[in-house]
Amino acid sequence: MDFPLPAHPGPADDQLLVLQGDHRSSFVWEGQLSMQPLRPRRPDDLWEFIGEHHFHARVVARLQATGFYTIFELGRMQLDWSLITALVERWRPETHTFHLPTEEATITLEDVQVLYGLRVDGQTVTLPQYIRSMTRAQLLDMMGHLTGYRPQGDAGGSRVALLAIRDRMAFLHLDITGETEDLHIERYTRLALLLLFGCVLFPNTSGSKVSMRFLHHLQQLDGLPQYSWGAAVLAYLYRSMCWASMGPAVDICGFLPLLQRIMPFQPPLPPLAPDEAYPFLPLASRWILRRGNYRGTDAHHNLPLSGMR
Repeated sequence: MDFPLPAHPGPADDQLLVLQGDHRSSFVWEGQLSMQPLRPRRPDDLWEFIGEHHFHARVVARLQATGFYTIFELGRMQLDWSLITALVERWRPETHTFHLPTEEATITLEDVQVLYGLRVDGQTVTLPQYIRSMTRAQLLDMMGHLTGYRPQGDAGGSRVALLAIRDRMAFLHLDITGETEDLHIERYTRLALLLLFGCVLFPNTSGSKVSMRFLHHLQQLDGLPQYSWGAAVLAYLYRSMCWASMGPAVDICGFLPLLQRIMPFQPPLPPLAPDEAYPFLPLASRWILRRGNYRGTDAHHNLPLSGMR
């Protein structure tokens, strides 16, 4: 019996895909990563905190005004590690697209806005040079001023532990009432947004810290909706996928639910009801509400080699 020749492991012409020699797909083809899915870095400090401490109505109103409350409402979204790994293996840093058997595909700004309600127009999310050059002591002073909490310790650079922020929020949570001063509510809201950034939207490979430089944009909470946060989230995910797709990487960070939800082979969204006011956004909430896709454990849809025929 004649067996078909194995598929070509890489591009037939490397004039465009010049990074193939160091691309993850080359390592997979050589058998080095065939049984090693990427480990998404996404700590659950935020979701565990919300499960134990429901936000007061005044905090909810403040978060809604920032434009980020939609992500809090969606909650912890299930991740399929093997699907994410397969997508990264097909991500090309040269073109910022997925090279799929059918065609090329990518994640667009429209996906970010329609699926998750994050604004993609407005001012660019950037850091001025004076923020980049601030010492840890200066950043800690800034955090103390804006949140009422100054973590201890000189190690860690510009980052602060997510667990410390969570513990501080738990301490403040007990004192929030309808009569609480606005300053207290704003400080609590800034801590909640730091948790959101570090756990969900901009998690780093440490899996346990968030940059205090985000405080630059949290100084004026009313100004947050003026920024293109959706573009920043997408750019951060692009960069993360580029890193993870090169060499024998073992982890990946970024807003990974966005990576899963844009693929055409995901379960299609149910059609809009005729009497439903458009737009029914963000569309990702329809998976959560109608498909129950909010489980607290991640999927591991691995196909063992022993089961292949």
